[in-house]
Amino acid sequence: MKNIVLTGFMGTGKTAVGKELSIRLDLKLIDIDTEIEISRKMSIAEIFKKHGEQKFREIETEMIKKISQNRNVIISTGGGAVLKHENMDILKAHGIVVCLMASPETILKRTEGNAARPLLQGKDPLGTIQDLLNFRKPFYENADIVVDTEDKTPLRIAEEILNKIRDSEV
Repeated sequence: MKNIVLTGFMGTGKTAVGKELSIRLDLKLIDIDTEIEISRKMSIAEIFKKHGEQKFREIETEMIKKISQNRNVIISTGGGAVLKHENMDILKAHGIVVCLMASPETILKRTEGNAARPLLQGKDPLGTIQDLLNFRKPFYENADIVVDTEDKTPLRIAEEILNKIRDSEV
């Protein structure tokens, strides 16, 4: 079985859905951001603050290359991982890429008050979410499968992903 790679904006459910898929398929879940934090001994927010987004994206690509070498795992990426064509090429070569989507309002509700979200620390987080979603939309649509997570439980989303994988020739 190919890896299942979860992409999508922050707050779309990658971690929760990844856990459900891991349980249902009895496969290991590997979160790219968590692996970066462990390897760098600092949070993503600290990496952004100390080194900037560009350096973080370089570290992220290194980790994607490393983690993608695994087989039969669930991989959860950071929301901006899709911005680099190199990342998507690597992820697609080793897995089925699933993008989770949600409305800006739902994303804001799910992420409000979370200081670990460096891109949402400004005065207008909803506007930031809308702008980032608009910019990233063509990158997210490059996934093999796109799933709307609005008003769905992680279990229901996981089942939908598995059905789409079974029904497709991905």
